[in-house]
Amino acid sequence: MTDNSTEPRKGARPGNGTAQVRIVIPEGNSMVSLLGSGDELLRVIENAVSADFHVRGNEITVSGPVAETTLASRLFEELTELVASGAELTPDSVEHSISMLRRKTGARPAEVLNLDILSNRGRTIRPKTLNQKRYVDAIDAHTLVFAIGPAGTGKTYLAMAKAVKALQAKAVNRIILTRPAVEAGERLGFLPGTLYEKIDPYLRPLYDALHDMIDPDSIPRLTAAGTIEIAPLAYMRGRSQPVDTPVLTPDGCTPIGDLAVGDLVIGSSGEPVPVIGVYPQGEMDIYRVTAQDGASTLCTANHLWAVKTRDHGDHPSPFRVLLTQEMIGNLRAAHDHHRYELPLLSGPACFPDREVPMNPYALGLLLADGCPAGSTTPSLATAGQEVARTLGQLLPGPDVCHESGPDYARNRVRTPGQVMTAQATFVPEAYRYNSADVRLGVLQGLLDSDGGAVVLGAGTARIQYTTESPRLRDDVLFLVRSMGGVAYWRSRPAAGRSRGRVRGRVLPHGHDAYTLDIRLPAGIQPFRLAGKLDRYRAHGGGHPQRFIESIEPAGRAEAVCIAVAAADSLYTTEDFLITHNTLNDSFIILDEAQNTSPEQMKMFLTRLGFGSQIVVTGDITQVDLPAGTASGLRQVQDILDGVDDVYFSRLTSHDVVRHKLVADIVDAYERYDARQAAAEPGRLQPGRQRRDGNRAR
Repeated sequence: MTDNSTEPRKGARPGNGTAQVRIVIPEGNSMVSLLGSGDELLRVIENAVSADFHVRGNEITVSGPVAETTLASRLFEELTELVASGAELTPDSVEHSISMLRRKTGARPAEVLNLDILSNRGRTIRPKTLNQKRYVDAIDAHTLVFAIGPAGTGKTYLAMAKAVKALQAKAVNRIILTRPAVEAGERLGFLPGTLYEKIDPYLRPLYDALHDMIDPDSIPRLTAAGTIEIAPLAYMRGRSQPVDTPVLTPDGCTPIGDLAVGDLVIGSSGEPVPVIGVYPQGEMDIYRVTAQDGASTLCTANHLWAVKTRDHGDHPSPFRVLLTQEMIGNLRAAHDHHRYELPLLSGPACFPDREVPMNPYALGLLLADGCPAGSTTPSLATAGQEVARTLGQLLPGPDVCHESGPDYARNRVRTPGQVMTAQATFVPEAYRYNSADVRLGVLQGLLDSDGGAVVLGAGTARIQYTTESPRLRDDVLFLVRSMGGVAYWRSRPAAGRSRGRVRGRVLPHGHDAYTLDIRLPAGIQPFRLAGKLDRYRAHGGGHPQRFIESIEPAGRAEAVCIAVAAADSLYTTEDFLITHNTLNDSFIILDEAQNTSPEQMKMFLTRLGFGSQIVVTGDITQVDLPAGTASGLRQVQDILDGVDDVYFSRLTSHDVVRHKLVADIVDAYERYDARQAAAEPGRLQPGRQRRDGNRAR
């Protein structure tokens, strides 16, 4: 392809080491593609390379200093390979190729500039410099990547392209784009328009980049569905609950504000998972999220929920993550069906085994149909001899004796200390916060006495249970929910029911009654009595589901956020509602990160969920934080230096892909800062930190 000659060219001064190179372009390669329309690209080469160029047919002759002719020879080899691969040469790509070769980085422009990231509407996005390629490769190889460099180096644009590509390849479920709105601060309220109109100018660069890569008509649909979220960094912190909100732990419910790193909470599988982060959020607006079974909890507007929707006919979609505020006003689908289904425990909640004074099933029988007491003999009202016989087998000591009609009673205790210890109207805590076998035993006893299988019109069966004790009603709800089931209840006031008669005498009104409709997961046996169990099995039971009924404002309160070490980041809050606050299967970009405080940076990085990736971009020479506030991006370089799966990509003026003048401006400022630092030894250069612990402001 090349023919080198060391004969001095005309006009060259002796001893200059001049040479002449003849470059033959292989047939089949378009000279127009290589040299540009109207020789536009050739002029770029002539301005950058100190040599003479002569083109004739498919031959290019280059005369000049040896170093320059060698550079030109290598350049045309790379450009020819790029054209052969289908790449479209531009003045920028030619300039960057020359820069790479002149700097002797060892990288081949044909490899760097031929890496396609994303194509949209006939336009292909590629890295244009070696550092940009290293940056893009680092995103593929690392979970957390920091891109630090001056404006115009493609930090955000390339990260956005990788995010869109990951979404299209279904490697992630959503893209989250955020940047700090530093200038908004307290002055945000003085700007005209709605909140979103006020913050829009700070997010506009992200929108602009997104419109280059995705069909603009689809962006509103993707943002409405939560697939793409664009928000100020301050909104990222709101994924929290009020400090007094109960969170389920192996030892019972604990206020979320009392949890610490290392504590255990119950995850969506029912197994304990450790808390790996606790982040106070300050006072925030609070909403109450209520499910249609009556379960409810409090959270902030930006708290995250895993939900299914009926987007595909009657078949729910896979779980996806939405903000509380995204669901407000959109809770009903067609025909007034509930739109958002919440997850349930995939297995019974795991509480530690505890010794109990009475067989759990026997306790359930006595609580529902009998009258256990601490100082009297337990009695049982049942028409079933099977129940009475079972109770006699389970309880030690005295026998069950038939008194009259449906009434049975235990004989008086025969030995000192032989006392039955149970409460008449509720399930003791030792039974509620116990193993799944103990809880199920109590529930089976309750259902065998005062419950049964009710066959629905479609042929399936649900479980129905009735009690007059509001406390026992709540305990049955607890037992059902702790097994991954759902229970709905309704009341029947005593005053509205007809009065019964005994021996001709009208009975007075009793107590209000509560009827519970229960659905348990497949594989959980709600009855032990053969007749009830056979009826339930014959009709297949029911599939438990829980939907969001309402989301209502609930004032303001101090809030806190926790992160848990679970694969799905879910934890169990009050009423066995499953929720979470980290970002799974997401591509997250934090732009303009130099304007984050150290606290904001820590908050943001700890939002990383499983299957997610974070790219942080910023220019540490352009900090706009108030005086006295350190830059989180400057500080994090020392904190995370050397941490596995974290990569710092450092871009320079050589990587500026805007107007060439931008690179010259960046270089001029760097020279100025260097002169100032030399003149004032105590002065800190932008982007550097004092090693005595004081941060550059």
